[in-house]
Amino acid sequence: MTHRNHFSSRSARHHRRQRGVALVTTLLLLLLLTAISLTMVLSVSSDMLINGYYRDYRGSFYASDSGVNVARQAMINGILAVAPVGAIAPGVAPLPGGTDAAVAGQVLGAYGAPTAVNSAGSWPERFQLINTAANPTTLVQTSCTVQGGLTLNGVKPTCANPTFNAANPITSYTYVFNYQISAVGESQGSEIATVGDSGTLTFVGAITPAGPVNTSFAAWGMFIDQYPLCGGGTLVPGTITGPVFTNGAWNFGTSGNYIFTDPVGSANAQAGYVNGGCQAVAGASGNGIAPTFKAGFNLGQPAVPLPANDFNQKEAVLDSKGNQGSPVTNAQLNASLKNVNGTSYPVGGAASGVYLPYTTNAAGQKTFTGGGIYVEGNASVTLSVPNPSGNTTAQIYTIVQGGVTTTVTIDNAANTTSISSGGVNTVINGVPIQVDPSTGAVDRDATMLYVDGNITSLSGPATANTAGGIQNDTALTITANGSVTVTGDVKYVTEPVSTAQNQVPNSPADTLIPGNDYGQVLGIFTATGNVNLQNGQASGNLEIDASIATISATGSGGIVNTGAGINTLNIIGGRIQNTIQNIGATTRNVFFDRRFSAGGFSPPWFPATTVTQNGASTANFGAPTVQHTQWLNKTSYQ
Repeated sequence: MTHRNHFSSRSARHHRRQRGVALVTTLLLLLLLTAISLTMVLSVSSDMLINGYYRDYRGSFYASDSGVNVARQAMINGILAVAPVGAIAPGVAPLPGGTDAAVAGQVLGAYGAPTAVNSAGSWPERFQLINTAANPTTLVQTSCTVQGGLTLNGVKPTCANPTFNAANPITSYTYVFNYQISAVGESQGSEIATVGDSGTLTFVGAITPAGPVNTSFAAWGMFIDQYPLCGGGTLVPGTITGPVFTNGAWNFGTSGNYIFTDPVGSANAQAGYVNGGCQAVAGASGNGIAPTFKAGFNLGQPAVPLPANDFNQKEAVLDSKGNQGSPVTNAQLNASLKNVNGTSYPVGGAASGVYLPYTTNAAGQKTFTGGGIYVEGNASVTLSVPNPSGNTTAQIYTIVQGGVTTTVTIDNAANTTSISSGGVNTVINGVPIQVDPSTGAVDRDATMLYVDGNITSLSGPATANTAGGIQNDTALTITANGSVTVTGDVKYVTEPVSTAQNQVPNSPADTLIPGNDYGQVLGIFTATGNVNLQNGQASGNLEIDASIATISATGSGGIVNTGAGINTLNIIGGRIQNTIQNIGATTRNVFFDRRFSAGGFSPPWFPATTVTQNGASTANFGAPTVQHTQWLNKTSYQ
C-alpha cells in the first residue's frame, strides 16, 4: 500500500506541471494567426494604395495628354480663324504679322486655368497649360513662302512683298509654325502628370486669281490716270490713305516722307525715284528714296479702263437707272422733264432752267418718276439742310442762274419733292430713286444732280454756325458737263470718318466713327473739265467731303487751284483724276472714306470700271499638316 501511494503522488505532481502547455500553445497559435492576418491586411492595403496611386496617376496622365491635343487643335483653329475665306487684297499676305503670338496668347488664356476633360459619369480629370522655361507653351511662325508672283530685278516675291501682278499671279502661300505645348493633368487624387509635345504646323493656302470685277472709282483713295515715268514732277509727300493706283508710273522725290496705308499699284512695271536725276526702278525703293508701303507696292498691273463719258449720269435723272450708254436726246428730255410751272423741256433745247422728272394725272396729282434734278446751262449750287427748329430730314438745293433762284427740297422721310421759283411752289409726291438695271432693286435715298454746263460755285451753307450741307441719309452725285468750281466747305451734317489720331480711341485718322454712318455720301464728277478750287472763306481753309472724280477716257481733268492759296485742304473721301495739277494748298489731307472699301458702297451712279484683277480668293486654306518632333512624359522632372 505504501508503494502505490508513492506512485500516485508522483503522477499527480507530473500532471500539475503540464497543465499550462495547452494554453501557451493556444496563445502562440492565436498570435501567429493575428500576425498572418495583419500581414494580409497590410499587404491588401498596400496593394490598394499602389493601385489607387497608379489609377490616379494614369488619370492625371491621360488628362495632361488630352490637354496637349486640345491645345494643339486650338492653335490650328486660331490660325484658320484668321486666314481669309473670301477675297484678299492684292499684294497683301493673307495672314497678318503677329498671328502666331496672338493665337498663342488666346490658347494660354483659354486653358491657362484648370479645365475639365471628363464627361458625365467618367472619372474626374482636368488639365492646365503652363508656360515656363522648362515647360513652354509657344507658337512661332518660322517661315512663309509664295508660289508664283512677279520677280523684280531677280528678287523673288516674298510674303512681306508679294508683288501682286495679273500676268504673274501668286498661286499659293505656305506658312510653317513651330509649336510647343506643356500640359499638367490631375484627377481626384494628389498625383499630377506633365506631358510635353512639340512639332510643326504647315498651312497651305491655294490662291485663285479673281475674275473681272465691276468697281466704283470711289473704291480708290487716289487714282491718277496719266503719270509718265520720270516725266517731270513728283508726288507730294505725306501720309496717303486708301487704295492707290495709276495707269502710268509713280514718281517719288526726296522732299519728304511717303507713307501709304493701303495697297499701291501701277500699270507701269517701274517707278521713278527723283534725287538729282530720275532713276527708273522695278521695285519699292531707289536712288536713296524708300517710301513706306504698309500694304504692298504692286507694279505691272493691268491698266484700269476709264469711263467714256457722262451719258449714264445724265440719263439717270430721267429713268433712275443710268445705263443707257449713249447720248441723251432732246426728245427724251422733253418726254420726262418739267419745270416748276409744269412746262416740259423744249424739244428744240433750252439755254437755262431747272427741271424735274415727274408726271401729272388728270386730277392734278404729281408723281416723281426719275432719279434727280436736271439743270440746263451754267449754275451756282448751294447745298444745305433745314433750320434745326423746323424740318430736319430734308436736303435743300439752291440753284442760281442769271439772277433766277430755284430751290428744290427733297424730303425722304415725307416722301415729297418740292420745287420753288419765281413765287411758284410745286409739291410732287415721291423722291428721286436709284433702280438697279439688273435686279430692279430700288434705293430711295439716291439723287443725281446733273448740270449741263459749268457749276460756277459749289458750296455748303454760307453761315459758319449752320450744319453741314449734306443731310444724313442723303446719297448724292453731282455731275457737270464742264468744270465744277468749289468756293466753300461742302460737308456732311454728321462726319463718318475721323480726321485726327485718337478721335476714335486708340485709332489713327481715317477711321470710321462708330454710330456716324447714316448712308450720307457725296460724289462730284466731271468727264470733261476740272474741279477748280476757288476758296472764298475767311479762314483760308477748305473741306470737301466727297469722292471727287475728274476723269474720262479722253479727258485731262484734275483738281486745280484757281483762286487764293489754301491754308489746309481736307478731302474726306477720295480723289480720282486724269492728271495731277496744282492744288495750291500749304497742307493737304485726304482721308479715305473706308465705307468705299472694295467698291461695295459708293455715291449713286458714280463712274465705275471693270478691274481685271481686283484681288484673289482662297480656294483652300484647310487643315494643316502636323508633324510631331517630340512627345515627352515630363512627370519625373517635376
